[in-house]
Amino acid sequence: MDDLKQIIAQNIIELRKTMQLTQAELAEKLNYTDKAVSKWERGESIPDIVVLKQIADLFGVSVDYLLQAEHTKEEYKAHREDKYKKRNRFIITLLATMLVWLIATIVFVCFGIFNNYLWTIFVYALPITMIVLLVFNSIWGKPRWNYLFVSLLMWSTLVSVYLTFMSPNVWLIFIIGIPGQIIIILWSGIKLEKRRSKDT
Repeated sequence: MDDLKQIIAQNIIELRKTMQLTQAELAEKLNYTDKAVSKWERGESIPDIVVLKQIADLFGVSVDYLLQAEHTKEEYKAHREDKYKKRNRFIITLLATMLVWLIATIVFVCFGIFNNYLWTIFVYALPITMIVLLVFNSIWGKPRWNYLFVSLLMWSTLVSVYLTFMSPNVWLIFIIGIPGQIIIILWSGIKLEKRRSKDT
């Protein structure tokens, strides 16, 4: 057990120094005191499993990495690159969605003076944003989120049509959303069988 304490202690020290953090800064990020971090680094105590996971996520490594006495620089580099990849994907998704709103703003500013109804551009930017999020989530995200984005796409499209026409009976368009939402909920309940590998 003492060996494990020292291994974890050494790994925390190395990772903290690699990120150029003081004990106090690391403690603040984990919502712990610097005394607790100091005890971990001296091998006097071990962080519980939840905190170990927090530490691993913070440094972009696995919990296994923290428990191993020896690991290569390539292993650490691979974990760091994976963390940066996830961060970059999130930023790219945000950039794509903000591009939709930038284009909507440019069109609004350029033509807004001449058309009183041009504010609807921002209304239609909502379903377009949902399409962008749906595309990026399908590529990089969690498939379960797609049902949420499809729901938001449907309702934002109905709102866009309603606000565009706003005649007395246009509110009836929202009735379409009821069976549509039921279909999405039922669709989300379908369990797909995972393909088994040929080896099994």
